[in-house]
Amino acid sequence: MRKVVMAMMVLALAGCGEGKPVDTPKAKPAVGESQPQTGAIAVQEWDVRVGPPDHKLQAITDLTAWLLEHGFNFYIVKVDGKDEVLLGPFATKEEAEAKQALLTEKLARAKKNDTESQVIEHKAAQ
Repeated sequence: MRKVVMAMMVLALAGCGEGKPVDTPKAKPAVGESQPQTGAIAVQEWDVRVGPPDHKLQAITDLTAWLLEHGFNFYIVKVDGKDEVLLGPFATKEEAEAKQALLTEKLARAKKNDTESQVIEHKAAQ
Protein backbone atom coordinates (compact mmCIF):
# COMPACT_ATOMS: atom_id res chain seq x y z
CA MET A 1 0.00 0.00 0.00
CA ARG A 2 2.82 2.38 0.87
CA LYS A 3 4.45 1.80 -2.53
CA VAL A 4 1.19 2.64 -4.32
CA VAL A 5 0.81 5.88 -2.36
CA MET A 6 4.43 6.82 -3.07
CA ALA A 7 3.99 6.10 -6.78
CA MET A 8 0.86 8.30 -6.88
CA MET A 9 2.68 11.12 -5.10
CA VAL A 10 5.63 10.93 -7.51
CA LEU A 11 3.28 11.04 -10.50
CA ALA A 12 1.34 13.96 -9.03
CA LEU A 13 4.49 15.93 -8.29
CA ALA A 14 5.94 15.15 -11.72
CA GLY A 15 3.20 17.29 -13.27
CA CYS A 16 3.83 20.30 -11.00
CA GLY A 17 4.88 23.31 -12.99
CA GLU A 18 3.61 21.91 -16.30
CA GLY A 19 2.26 24.58 -18.59
CA LYS A 20 3.54 27.53 -16.57
CA PRO A 21 5.11 30.16 -18.77
CA VAL A 22 8.76 30.89 -18.26
CA ASP A 23 9.62 34.57 -18.21
CA THR A 24 12.50 35.22 -20.54
CA PRO A 25 13.90 38.69 -21.05
CA LYS A 26 13.12 40.08 -24.48
CA ALA A 27 15.90 41.75 -26.35
CA LYS A 28 15.29 45.37 -27.23
CA PRO A 29 16.12 46.30 -30.80
CA ALA A 30 19.11 48.53 -31.32
CA VAL A 31 18.56 52.13 -32.34
CA GLY A 32 19.51 51.54 -35.99
CA GLU A 33 17.49 48.32 -36.51
CA SER A 34 14.32 48.43 -38.53
CA GLN A 35 11.01 48.00 -36.74
CA PRO A 36 8.30 45.70 -38.13
CA GLN A 37 5.70 47.57 -40.14
CA THR A 38 2.22 47.56 -38.68
CA GLY A 39 0.46 47.99 -42.02
CA ALA A 40 2.09 44.98 -43.70
CA ILE A 41 0.02 42.66 -45.88
CA ALA A 42 -1.24 39.68 -43.91
CA VAL A 43 -0.22 36.21 -45.03
CA GLN A 44 -3.07 33.84 -45.77
CA GLU A 45 -3.34 31.00 -43.24
CA TRP A 46 -5.52 27.90 -43.04
CA ASP A 47 -7.34 25.92 -40.34
CA VAL A 48 -8.98 22.53 -40.16
CA ARG A 49 -12.50 22.68 -38.72
CA VAL A 50 -13.32 19.52 -36.77
CA GLY A 51 -16.55 18.51 -35.15
CA PRO A 52 -19.79 16.65 -35.13
CA PRO A 53 -22.29 17.77 -37.75
CA ASP A 54 -24.90 18.74 -35.11
CA HIS A 55 -22.55 20.83 -32.83
CA LYS A 56 -23.62 19.08 -29.62
CA LEU A 57 -21.76 20.31 -26.52
CA GLN A 58 -21.14 16.80 -25.16
CA ALA A 59 -19.78 15.67 -28.52
CA ILE A 60 -17.40 18.67 -28.62
CA THR A 61 -16.04 17.92 -25.15
CA ASP A 62 -15.51 14.28 -26.09
CA LEU A 63 -13.85 15.37 -29.34
CA THR A 64 -11.46 17.78 -27.63
CA ALA A 65 -10.48 15.10 -25.12
CA TRP A 66 -9.83 12.68 -27.98
CA LEU A 67 -7.77 15.30 -29.87
CA LEU A 68 -5.62 15.91 -26.77
CA GLU A 69 -5.08 12.18 -26.27
CA HIS A 70 -3.93 11.79 -29.89
CA GLY A 71 -1.57 14.78 -29.96
CA PHE A 72 -3.59 17.30 -31.98
CA ASN A 73 -3.29 20.96 -30.98
CA PHE A 74 -6.59 22.79 -31.29
CA TYR A 75 -8.40 25.91 -30.24
CA ILE A 76 -12.08 26.75 -29.86
CA VAL A 77 -13.86 29.73 -31.40
CA LYS A 78 -17.46 30.85 -31.20
CA VAL A 79 -19.13 31.37 -34.59
CA ASP A 80 -22.78 32.47 -34.71
CA GLY A 81 -23.20 31.43 -31.07
CA LYS A 82 -21.82 27.92 -31.62
CA ASP A 83 -18.45 26.57 -30.54
CA GLU A 84 -16.15 25.32 -33.29
CA VAL A 85 -12.99 23.27 -32.82
CA LEU A 86 -10.13 24.27 -35.12
CA LEU A 87 -6.69 22.81 -35.74
CA GLY A 88 -4.09 25.31 -36.90
CA PRO A 89 -3.42 27.86 -38.15
CA PHE A 90 -1.25 26.43 -40.92
CA ALA A 91 0.94 28.51 -43.23
CA THR A 92 -0.19 26.73 -46.41
CA LYS A 93 -3.29 24.94 -47.56
CA GLU A 94 -1.16 21.84 -48.25
CA GLU A 95 -0.09 21.69 -44.58
CA ALA A 96 -3.73 21.95 -43.50
CA GLU A 97 -4.75 19.21 -45.93
CA ALA A 98 -1.94 16.96 -44.69
CA LYS A 99 -3.08 17.44 -41.06
CA GLN A 100 -6.67 16.79 -42.14
CA ALA A 101 -5.59 13.52 -43.81
CA LEU A 102 -3.75 12.44 -40.66
CA LEU A 103 -6.78 13.32 -38.54
CA THR A 104 -9.13 11.42 -40.88
CA GLU A 105 -6.86 8.37 -40.73
CA LYS A 106 -6.74 8.40 -36.91
CA LEU A 107 -10.49 8.96 -36.65
CA ALA A 108 -11.12 5.99 -38.95
CA ARG A 109 -8.80 3.78 -36.87
CA ALA A 110 -10.68 4.84 -33.73
CA LYS A 111 -14.01 4.15 -35.51
CA LYS A 112 -15.23 7.70 -34.86
CA ASN A 113 -17.51 8.04 -37.87
CA ASP A 114 -19.55 10.88 -36.35
CA THR A 115 -16.85 13.52 -36.82
CA GLU A 116 -16.32 15.69 -39.88
CA SER A 117 -13.35 17.84 -40.87
CA GLN A 118 -12.94 20.62 -43.41
CA VAL A 119 -10.04 22.88 -44.45
CA ILE A 120 -11.06 26.54 -44.12
CA GLU A 121 -9.36 29.91 -44.43
CA HIS A 122 -8.06 31.24 -41.08
CA LYS A 123 -9.97 34.26 -39.81
CA ALA A 124 -7.79 36.70 -37.89
CA ALA A 125 -9.04 37.98 -34.53
CA GLN A 126 -10.46 41.47 -34.77
